Amino acid sequence: MAIGTRSYARGYLSSGGLPPGLRALLIANVAIFLVRFFLGRPLEGLFSALALTPSDVVTRLEIWQLATYLFIHEGVGHILWNMLALWMFGREFEQLWGTRRFLRFYFFCGIGAGVCVVIGNYLARTPHVTTVGSSGAIYGILLASAVLWPDRQILFYFLIPVKMKYFVMIIGAIAFLSSFNVNSPVSNVAHLGGMLFGYIFLKMPRTRGFDPLGSLKESYNNWRLARAKRKFQVYLRKKGSDRDRWVN
Repeated sequence: MAIGTRSYARGYLSSGGLPPGLRALLIANVAIFLVRFFLGRPLEGLFSALALTPSDVVTRLEIWQLATYLFIHEGVGHILWNMLALWMFGREFEQLWGTRRFLRFYFFCGIGAGVCVVIGNYLARTPHVTTVGSSGAIYGILLASAVLWPDRQILFYFLIPVKMKYFVMIIGAIAFLSSFNVNSPVSNVAHLGGMLFGYIFLKMPRTRGFDPLGSLKESYNNWRLARAKRKFQVYLRKKGSDRDRWVN
């Protein structure tokens, strides 16, 4: 699915190079794809262990697959469009949030999408079907872009101008309707799962993402600040009453 951006936030244009988190993701995905493309046959067992197979996750506890499947792609078109979307939209989020939070968001969406795949495949009685690709994380990024910048204009297939919010509604509806086709070669459940977890991430306190210790620390700091304000107000009232006594 080809998309092109038409307008960007100021931070997107302020830096000429790739931010480190995005650069690492692009290099890792492309490098693994090239290794598999040229040396796939002798290493196929390794790549099978990295792909997401729900039955292996549940029965063999190969839970690393929930993250590693994001780096395995089938075909040039598959990795091309995923990396293009990651570059076009992920760069802006890393510049806005910082590398650590951007990577947390990326893997939160991707792993969340993987969990949805495991559940969905078991419900559909297809636990041995394997899923690969970073589309779950990419769809989470697209959803977040639509939430933060809903009226941004993009070029659908580089031709049709459409607002970001409508574009995400369209691809979400396509993924939802296609998810009823069990014979589809595309993991639409992963797409929907990535969007769901992207939305969950944004709705967490102060859009921090999954950071319970950070939330506790923030609550503690707020409590200390409120306590200090109360003490200061008591001090001011006391000084005011003392001043009144001195004047009178």
